[in-house]
Amino acid sequence: MLFISPPFGNYIDFEKTVPIRGSFTLHPRPGLFTQILKTLRFSFEKNGWINKIGLRNRGIDYAIKTYKKGEIISIAIIDGHSGRISNKIPEDMDIEINVSCPNVEKKKNIYSGIQCLLNTKRKWCILKVSPTIRECDIDMFYKKGFRQFHCSNTIMQKCNECDYVYGGLSGPSVKPYSLRLIRYIKSNYKDAVVIGGGGIRSMNDVEEYREAGADHFSVSSLCFNPVMFLKFYLEFTDLF
Repeated sequence: MLFISPPFGNYIDFEKTVPIRGSFTLHPRPGLFTQILKTLRFSFEKNGWINKIGLRNRGIDYAIKTYKKGEIISIAIIDGHSGRISNKIPEDMDIEINVSCPNVEKKKNIYSGIQCLLNTKRKWCILKVSPTIRECDIDMFYKKGFRQFHCSNTIMQKCNECDYVYGGLSGPSVKPYSLRLIRYIKSNYKDAVVIGGGGIRSMNDVEEYREAGADHFSVSSLCFNPVMFLKFYLEFTDLF
């Protein structure tokens, strides 16, 4: 299965794909397009896109109001608001819990109580993890009841070509981190379902992720190049 990660999951909903919309926080965080214009840059040095958008979004109430079956809502936990979000969202809403955004400076107790978002009515309750997450934290999430992992988010990197110093890097540089995490999860937790993503550009990348143990796959920054994405999409859906 092919997942389309944010931000492109907000706009792309092709056959045989699962769009992930978001990420959404408890309260609106305005200024999305301003931050895109100010901070989204391609780094030739890092061979990937770097941004410091910082989870600008319309808030969880908007996500609930516009939710459609078949898509996944990405929820960003940045202030320990798991319980308040859990009380708001429908019990059968499919979600991805983003505990790994590198572009939010003030994150408080993001792991605390997030298991309240788990229930048997959701087909998907995915945990999107950081490329640099510790193995002991993976173990902790598994013990809390999480069985679906998305490896992984962007990685904090210094960008000498950008107006800002640090931002979240996506693209091929993330792949070694994601592959390491997938191997760890699948070798220790046979019942875990893993979505592999980060730097997928071709079916060769998909095969590399599959050999590491990924059950499903995700793309995002590939969509910056529509021609490359459509070529990949056709090849992927022809095989899966």
